[in-house]
Amino acid sequence: MMTSIHPAAWIEDGAQLGTGVSVGPGAIVGPHVRVGDGTTIGSHALVTGRTTLGKGCRLHHGAVVGSPPQDLKYAGETSYLEVGDHTELREYVTANLGTDPGSTTRIGSHCLLMAYAHVAHNCQIGDHVVVANAVQFAGYVTVDDWAILGGGTLVHQFVRIGRHSIVGGGSRVTMDVAPFMMAAGSPPRCTGLNRVGLERRGFSAEARAALDQCQRWLFRDGMSAADAVARMRAAYPGAAEVEALARFSETSARGLTR
Repeated sequence: MMTSIHPAAWIEDGAQLGTGVSVGPGAIVGPHVRVGDGTTIGSHALVTGRTTLGKGCRLHHGAVVGSPPQDLKYAGETSYLEVGDHTELREYVTANLGTDPGSTTRIGSHCLLMAYAHVAHNCQIGDHVVVANAVQFAGYVTVDDWAILGGGTLVHQFVRIGRHSIVGGGSRVTMDVAPFMMAAGSPPRCTGLNRVGLERRGFSAEARAALDQCQRWLFRDGMSAADAVARMRAAYPGAAEVEALARFSETSARGLTR
C-alpha cells in the first residue's frame, strides 16, 4: 500500500502519515496530526490541531477536524481530538479539540457522521454510532455505543445518549436519553423500547422482554427513578442489560427524557 498525496495538498512538517494514506487536492494536514494506515482524506478537508485519526478512516470533501473549540474560555491550551478506526466523516463534518488543558474530544471506531454534523469540544462519541445529517452536539455530550441520531437533531451540553438508543430526526434533546430506548420530539418524549434495533443487534427475546418491563416501571407507571431502579434490580438480578439501564438512570445528572 502506497501513500498517495495529491500535488495540490499541503502536508506540514511534523505530520505523521501511515502506510496507504490518501490525501486529496486542496487538503491541509497540520504539523501535530497523526493519520493511521489506509485512511483517506478528501479534497479540501482540513485536519489540524493535535488530532489522531485511526486506521481506515474516510474524511470526505470539506471536513474540518481538530479546529479550536468554539468556547470563549479557550485560550490556546494544548488539547486533543481522537478518531477511532474505520470511522467515516462525510462532507463538511466539523469536530473540535477539547477546551480544557490536556482534555480530549473523542469519536469512536466504526462510526458514521453524515454531512454537516458538528461535534463540539469534549464530546465523547462511542463505537458504531450513526449520526445523520446536520446533527449538532454541544460541548461535553456523551453518546454511547450503537446509538443512532436522526437528522437535524440538537443535543444540549452535558447530555448523555445511552447505548443502543435511537433519537428521531429534528429532536431538541436537553435531558438524557436512556439506553435501549427510542425518543423523538421537541422537547422529546421517550416512546418505548428500541425493539427492532435490539433484535437486529442480537439481543435475546428474554433480554428484550426484561428491558420492556423495566422501561414500563421507569417511564409509564409513575414511579420515581430510584423506586424503578430498585424494582428492576430485584426482579432481574444479574441481568447485564437491566443493570446498564439501572445504572444509567441513577447516575443521570440532567434527568431522563420521559
